[in-house]
Amino acid sequence: MKTKILLLIPTLDRSGAEKQLTLLATGLAFEEFDVRVVALTRGGPYAKTLAEQGIDVQVLGKRFKFDPLTLSRLRRIIREWQPDILHSWLFAANTYGRLVAGKGKTPKIIVSERCVDSWKSRWQLWFDKKLIPRTHLLVGNSHSVADFYRQQGVPDRKLRVIYNGIDLPDAPVVTREKLFEELGLPEEARVVGFIGRLAPQKRVRDLAWTVELISNLQPHIHFVIIGDGPDRQQLETFARETQNTDRIHFLGHQPDPARFFPAIEVFWLASDFEGLSNSIMEAMAAGVPVVASDIPPNRELVVPQKTGYLVPVGDNVGRAKYTNILLEDKEQRAAFGQAAIARIRDQFSIPSMVAAYAKLYREVLTD
Repeated sequence: MKTKILLLIPTLDRSGAEKQLTLLATGLAFEEFDVRVVALTRGGPYAKTLAEQGIDVQVLGKRFKFDPLTLSRLRRIIREWQPDILHSWLFAANTYGRLVAGKGKTPKIIVSERCVDSWKSRWQLWFDKKLIPRTHLLVGNSHSVADFYRQQGVPDRKLRVIYNGIDLPDAPVVTREKLFEELGLPEEARVVGFIGRLAPQKRVRDLAWTVELISNLQPHIHFVIIGDGPDRQQLETFARETQNTDRIHFLGHQPDPARFFPAIEVFWLASDFEGLSNSIMEAMAAGVPVVASDIPPNRELVVPQKTGYLVPVGDNVGRAKYTNILLEDKEQRAAFGQAAIARIRDQFSIPSMVAAYAKLYREVLTD
């Protein structure tokens, strides 16, 4: 008899946790696992991907932070389908799942936390602590995430770490020259890039300041920003005020951001906090050196002086310094890029991630 896995997440938007859930759901062995996916609030691009792979997806239409109707719908699904494991992702799903499933032995409750959640308010952290007795295991996607929740009171016996998975990309389908033409970049441009949500956590304004600093050393510098979010208008205003609209390019949301990596020589990430950055992993998988903020999750990915550099949060001068070193040294860029590809291949593959979760499911069912 197959093991029934119910994967619960707030949405199926195109974002990091949603992508990892989709990779897991479509990667688990059909012969061993029967997988269903429930989105609390809405579907999204990954709902179509899951449906195309024959995975049942239900959307509950949550309207409020606390929505009794959604709780009732989720409770009915669990009662009728009787999953062996309820595996939830992110705060809302982790809370709703544990409230509905209760303290019983079935289904087993696994919660996935994807970030060092210093953004959480007191009431959210209070809820997390209150629900620890209803949690069989908490999985972090980095040791930094696990450490954060250990500090919130989750005992070691309930903590696990499973890294995100990512595939090495196929050969680029578009050349650097074609991308330059598409983006309207001059032939002599030196391109740095960022992929992610334009939100305060990401400190993209710091990256824009770095463009201003490094332009004295690299007069042909161009910064490509892929993504959207609440800070976009502020960032566009900043680019105008610093007269950098010709250097800073806002591409907005892109369905396939990785296609732009052939045009990017150095990848930037300045975040205050992360879980395990999918954008860093994607850059490394494409052989692009990374200059990132020196926070614990990034240390689990970037090997300084081997695959890139780490600088203190807010250190725009340091970021400019190391970016300049990489732009000036083609051989070092190539060596860092090859080391990055090898690191992703050896330690962060999708098959490794899926196999780790399958092993975890078997483990929790024998407790």
